Amino acid sequence: MNPPNGFSPHAVTCITSSTEGRVLQDQRVKKAGGAMRKEAGDNRVLALEDHPDIESFLNDTLRFPPDEIKPNMKIKSVTPKPPRKPRLARASSLDEKSWRRRRVFRTSQENLIDPSETSSSNGSLQESSLSPPTRSRVVLNGDQGSLHNLQDASEPSPYGKNKGSISDSEKQVSEVPSVSVGLMQGKESSGSKPRLSKITPPRPLPPLELSVASHVLRTANRIDSDYMDYQHYSQSRFERLSSSLSDTGLHNSGMVCDSCSTDSMKSTFSLLTPLRAKDVRNRSYLEGSLLASGALLGAEELSRYFPDRSIGIFVATWNMQGRKELPENLDDFLFPSDPDYAQDMYVIGVQEGCPDRREWEIRLQETLGPHYVMLYSAAHGVLYMSVFIRRDLIWFCSEVEYATVTTRIVSQIKTKGALGICFTFFGTSFLFITSHFTSGDGKVYERILDYNKTIQALALPKNVPDTNPYRSSPSDVTTRFDEVFWFGDFNFRLNKDRESVDSILNQHLEKDMSKLLQYDQLIKEMNDGAIFKGFQEAAIHFRPSYKFDIGQDSYDTTSKQRTPSYTDRVIYRSRHKDDIHAVKYSSCSVVKTSDHRPVYGLFRVKVRPGRDNIPLAAGQFDRELYLIGIKRRITRELQKRQEIKDQKSSRVCTVS
Repeated sequence: MNPPNGFSPHAVTCITSSTEGRVLQDQRVKKAGGAMRKEAGDNRVLALEDHPDIESFLNDTLRFPPDEIKPNMKIKSVTPKPPRKPRLARASSLDEKSWRRRRVFRTSQENLIDPSETSSSNGSLQESSLSPPTRSRVVLNGDQGSLHNLQDASEPSPYGKNKGSISDSEKQVSEVPSVSVGLMQGKESSGSKPRLSKITPPRPLPPLELSVASHVLRTANRIDSDYMDYQHYSQSRFERLSSSLSDTGLHNSGMVCDSCSTDSMKSTFSLLTPLRAKDVRNRSYLEGSLLASGALLGAEELSRYFPDRSIGIFVATWNMQGRKELPENLDDFLFPSDPDYAQDMYVIGVQEGCPDRREWEIRLQETLGPHYVMLYSAAHGVLYMSVFIRRDLIWFCSEVEYATVTTRIVSQIKTKGALGICFTFFGTSFLFITSHFTSGDGKVYERILDYNKTIQALALPKNVPDTNPYRSSPSDVTTRFDEVFWFGDFNFRLNKDRESVDSILNQHLEKDMSKLLQYDQLIKEMNDGAIFKGFQEAAIHFRPSYKFDIGQDSYDTTSKQRTPSYTDRVIYRSRHKDDIHAVKYSSCSVVKTSDHRPVYGLFRVKVRPGRDNIPLAAGQFDRELYLIGIKRRITRELQKRQEIKDQKSSRVCTVS
């Protein structure tokens, strides 16, 4: 039987078309090895290889009328190859199948397109491995060299019957994937390399800001691990810095310069506000105004350190009874458990201090640690006062001045008297006085005389100018300063016998001490205006601080049977109303080396900006004391670690 069109049944036909010819071919290949290959020359060739039944395949798919065969069409015969033996192969995953299809398509594309073209695609091939392959008809245009996808094979063919039903054997035919062919629709091989479609992002990208250090650029794709809490972290970390930027205009505009934002300034520089060159040139440390941007003690610098314009001060008094031994630990005294944060300034006054004053100051420095330095210390006999301040704040203090007053008839005896220290912090002047008044239950009048002599004879200030001289009085030193703290052993007692006081204390009043305070001599005299005019005291919610047995929590058990009293007090006054706010007022019951318990107060004090026309302390502090205290602190820490290590390494053996 002769096949139609006169083709030999034992030959594989390759149809080569010239620039005018055109071939329409319906591919049916059962194996993935069937491919389109390019012959030598400029002609485009489609070769069918490894088809088991060439005759039936050509009968069904290649039907050319005799008049369509032109003289310029070439017929080449190829020796048929025997079919390949089937072999067992492991099941391929979807990813491997997709990779193989892409490789076949890339090889076919290289054969179809001139390799001299080097244009790159600007997209990426989308994943299509999950969708089953569809049967397509491929048209190779000899004129344009373009590859077209001609709909699904289910549509009716003009040269054969309807191919809508696909058998199981036909599903195994490996063809050029329809997705890959579809990507090449309308692309001419002569113009440029077929470009793949762009992948659209699943969600719109956020707009980028001009600043390269903006939040959007750094977290556009959420690259940072701490993206979620970045705003909360930066807000808590730079709260004070943002407040200080408002005075210089940085916070309102959100810009440090034309090309960087406030956030980039925080990350590029330190927490300190950057200094402009013109500000450094114009800054004056000798004189300035309250609102000057270059003033060292002005509003801008104050807001940078204290946005709320208030400072925390710890004021304490303790009658040490002249004891040589010191408490092993002062942490409970200087760092009470109630407040979460330490204070900015610590002022400790001592009456009947220990013989070694230097040792006492070293112990204070050791306890406060490296964050604090001793701004000043003074003594009047056995009256000691030490002022510690945070080391960042020593630049804003004026020169420190002190003066003393002896209230004894014989001036050489300095067991009773007063010691005052004053200085200006920014634009607020401070005066701290520690006193030891006359002792005795009934000597109220003598104690009032001691007070009057102190306010008249304490010659302060000396060189530091008064911040408000119009409200000062030459007869009262306490009127010459903005904030005054007076603390010490005032020796005022309770006008009640010992038995009555003990019975009240045995009622376990806890914090309600009103039954005892109604007999307090100091409260009575202050209400009458005889002493401490203009001063006030925080509410007392602690037990009397005097007099205890040494090392015990019991009051005097000697033959004298002294009445428990509130002899140790901390009081304060201010030129401006509500400048001083008492946070806590209590005593330290842990320190038991004296017959007095230390009494302390925590205060929030309002600070105002000042001028640069005051003599500055220039950051001076006791450097030698600082080094000794820090070395002791390190040595103590190393000893603790060694003790813990020895305890862990020790072993106890028992014999049963």
